Amino acid sequence: MSGHSKWATIKHKKSKVDAARGRAFSKLIREITTAARIGGGDIEANPRLRTAVDAAKAINMPAENIERAIKRGTGELPGVTYEEIFYEGYAPGGVALLVRALTDNKNRTTAEVRHVFDKYGGSMGSAGCVAWQFKPKGVIVIEKNRADEDTVLAVALEAGADDVQTDSSGFTVITPVENFEMVKRRLKETGIEWLQAELTQIATNTVPVSENDAPKVLKLIEMLEELEEVQQVYANFDIPDEILEKIGSAG
Repeated sequence: MSGHSKWATIKHKKSKVDAARGRAFSKLIREITTAARIGGGDIEANPRLRTAVDAAKAINMPAENIERAIKRGTGELPGVTYEEIFYEGYAPGGVALLVRALTDNKNRTTAEVRHVFDKYGGSMGSAGCVAWQFKPKGVIVIEKNRADEDTVLAVALEAGADDVQTDSSGFTVITPVENFEMVKRRLKETGIEWLQAELTQIATNTVPVSENDAPKVLKLIEMLEELEEVQQVYANFDIPDEILEKIGSAG
């Protein structure tokens, strides 16, 4: 698994929700609309939609906004149709990046993504250059003070998780996409709350990143995530906890 989840956790703890609320709302509305269009408007039968709705509720998006986004996706209300596009490339140090975007203007978004790659020391590649290094998975991040390791292991693995990884900040539960909702449900039933839960792409191999390159890699990822159309950036870096914490504290 890449260290990107650890960096995302640090950012989550540091973030000021109000400052990023507008951008977060916009991204989640796109995701809710697209998920409903692809898989239908029933959150119980559509894991991607349920994940997006849960994320929207976590940042206090009004229920009417969520409902309108679902109805636009199912065609009950008029609205923009977003195309899902993946961009591929490299960050400093040879780190592979897979960028997922939802856009109503492919040419504009491609130009914006390419500009960020170029400006922050990366290089955008052709389709297929890095996608083979990632696999779709569910990831659930649990802070250490929320549960003990034995309980997390027992509940998650019994519910169908692939793996549970432990580090200084807590536990990362990795699941097949089809078992993601079941694992979340069983954790919740056991009283275990999570910090993050998302459907994502997990790197099948990792690239070690030096202390010198680490800030450059994370800056490129941060600036890609700033783009309105970019939903997620997946990376295969391996940055030690102490370097991530140092960068997080400095930020």
